[in-house]
Amino acid sequence: MSTEQHIFGGVYAATVCPLRDDFSPDEVALAAHCRAVSEVRGIRGLLVNGHAGENFSLDRQEQNKVLEVVRRTVNSEQTLIVGINHESSLEAALQAKDAAARGADALMVFPPNSWALSVAPETIIAHHQLILQATELPVFLYQAPVGSGAMAYSEAVILALVELPQVVGIKEGSWEVARYEANRRLVQQSAPHVAVMASGDEHLLTSFVLGTEGSIVSLAALIPEVVVALYEAVQSGELKAAQAAHAIVYPLARAIYGRDPASHATARLKTCLKLIGVLESDRVRPPLGKLDIDEVKALQKALDQAGL
Repeated sequence: MSTEQHIFGGVYAATVCPLRDDFSPDEVALAAHCRAVSEVRGIRGLLVNGHAGENFSLDRQEQNKVLEVVRRTVNSEQTLIVGINHESSLEAALQAKDAAARGADALMVFPPNSWALSVAPETIIAHHQLILQATELPVFLYQAPVGSGAMAYSEAVILALVELPQVVGIKEGSWEVARYEANRRLVQQSAPHVAVMASGDEHLLTSFVLGTEGSIVSLAALIPEVVVALYEAVQSGELKAAQAAHAIVYPLARAIYGRDPASHATARLKTCLKLIGVLESDRVRPPLGKLDIDEVKALQKALDQAGL
């Protein structure tokens, strides 16, 4: 496959999972949210059960229900990438089988959170191999931020992973422009058939300019038209249009992802969706709770700056 044949290229929105008062997935709100995002021109598909979708806080039955709801809601031409995230490789493989049986088009394998402490390279490879053996679906890797310990794969690990069968792309979330470029060059040289998808929201403009096959980002669940406009402007060499889109993206990315603690990112994203009237509730799974008033004010300010 040549670099021009990345069938999963383009912009994908990492969607959220609205919750009811009892913290169960709100199927009606979920369907409405995913339908609206998927119908935006230029959105190639959705990532469901990703970090923004509270993947590791949902049990297997809930994750399956989310996928079932989204699959019957969105147009069949929309590509559904389903997040796989579990500390147990055996459970992760079962998640992969479930996703394949419910209409997933591809999987995204997230590194277990425990790997942040320490993990051997052979363990990382074995985890992915077990998941790949469970299904024939195409697989995306997830490159975690540079500050996330061993969850941010070394160059040697990346080289080993992109050689695995079924691996078609990487959600590159290093959150550092220099590391993004280094990893992209590495993959282009060793496995040019693997799409490197920019996902550092506040660095989207820079990453797009450096080169990308597309983007998989949660900001596209909030401002899909703007993210598509940014991507298309860079692709067509329209600098002023790209800068105008970036002026909207940047304050929102900083307010949602550029503040400590990073664990509040999903809560901030949901609160933004509530503030602009997309969601009725910004509820998140415990132990996370409602954002304090200062956080909400900062998000409202960023939305105002973005013209929302």
